[in-house]
Amino acid sequence: MPARTLGCLLAVLIGLTLAPAAAYAEHPDGVAARQAKPLAGRLVVLDPGHQLGNHNYPRQINRQVPAGGFTKPCNTTGTATNGGYPEATLTWQVARLVRARLVALGAKVMMTRHSNRQDRWGPCVDVRGRDGNKRKADLKISIHGDGSYTAGARGFHVIAPTDRRPWTHDIYRSSKRLAVDTRAALRHRGLRVANYIAGGDGLDFRSDLGTLNLSNIPTVMVELGNMRNPTDARRMTSRDGRARYARGLVGGVRRFLE
Repeated sequence: MPARTLGCLLAVLIGLTLAPAAAYAEHPDGVAARQAKPLAGRLVVLDPGHQLGNHNYPRQINRQVPAGGFTKPCNTTGTATNGGYPEATLTWQVARLVRARLVALGAKVMMTRHSNRQDRWGPCVDVRGRDGNKRKADLKISIHGDGSYTAGARGFHVIAPTDRRPWTHDIYRSSKRLAVDTRAALRHRGLRVANYIAGGDGLDFRSDLGTLNLSNIPTVMVELGNMRNPTDARRMTSRDGRARYARGLVGGVRRFLE
């Protein structure tokens, strides 16, 4: 083969090899960008349970609100560790970590509350339950800590809605799948399922929670652990422990959406 012809052939081959890289450089929403932002275009609702100042507003939080065919108090004060670390602060700090990780993965995130302050209360469970419905969010995770006084009670569990027409019939199957994915992701982080919830598998199905009943999108409530248990409390009050919870919750979101 003449040298000139061989040179032309090599130039063509080199051009074909470099073309994909050049295309990605010119089109940042290509495969490489999708890999970097796997949750781009997704909308996630995070519901950090309670509010730090709820105990200062008993009239407001005890007001009855719709909860899916019945009424319940607007909200509660939440629980705390034996050392006084409030559930509202735990859920707020974990939710902010989860939000930062999801945003870095390309997702948009709605929060049901935007502060953790003694001079604020709510929002009520009916507002939390409906958040994300109008914007047709992809899912909602309500973050909590339990307060069981049962001796030795520890570990996390995930709560999903039962099938209640007309309230949750449209989401109970997808919510169960979200619950299973969330449980798997938390287990993957080495976290133990609760040893004090019926069934012992870390899943609970309830019909009495307005946050679940009023949602039109896949929704679960996660009790990260028992705040009254010394082992769980040590994890909840440490920076590394809260980061571990957050990574587990983000993993659950990714398993469900991807």
